[in-house]
Amino acid sequence: MRLSSVVIRLNETILIDLSASIAPGEVLTVMGPSGSGKSTLLSFIGGFLDPAFQASGAVSIGDTDLLSLPAEARRAGILFQDALLFPHMSVGANVAFALPASLTDRKERYRIAAEILVEMELNGFETRDPATLSGGQKARVALARVLVSRPRLLLLDEPFSKLDMGLRTQMRDLVFTKAREARLPVILVTHDEADAVAAAGPIHRVETPVSGHE
Repeated sequence: MRLSSVVIRLNETILIDLSASIAPGEVLTVMGPSGSGKSTLLSFIGGFLDPAFQASGAVSIGDTDLLSLPAEARRAGILFQDALLFPHMSVGANVAFALPASLTDRKERYRIAAEILVEMELNGFETRDPATLSGGQKARVALARVLVSRPRLLLLDEPFSKLDMGLRTQMRDLVFTKAREARLPVILVTHDEADAVAAAGPIHRVETPVSGHE
């Protein structure tokens, strides 16, 4: 994955000025204080940048120009601070929902969902109500849902920040391991130095805070 001269502005203020190459399975960590524009970079790459911002540059994976594609075609898997599970769906249905629409066989969709839940150490959780899960379990379901969507990259917006220390370490290890196995380039936004250390990749530091925007 290649970010070439990516510049994001808010009015006259430059928030992001970044060029970087991210190898398959590698994690680029973007660090900075709240309000510095870190998450704005993910919004730009994912295709949902607020029109209040101005952005330029290029983002590509192989021969694919991501910025030329609509958001839904960029196949960016995104994990946020909150798991954002659908409350009206079971755990299995939450995961199956993310499978490509081309897979129409309902039984096969649920088989794949159940299979990846086993990988997440959530064997037998298919019929569970998301409201009954712990924070760590919700985070694992969210990761399972992202992975079955067949992403071409991962965008991580402080997904470990609301977990306690023990769970945070477990989830970091799980997410980074799965990204390496799937050979997915990853961009991690965080203000936690421990996240950057665990990611074991290049670090880009954003220094300029802009009040009211992240």
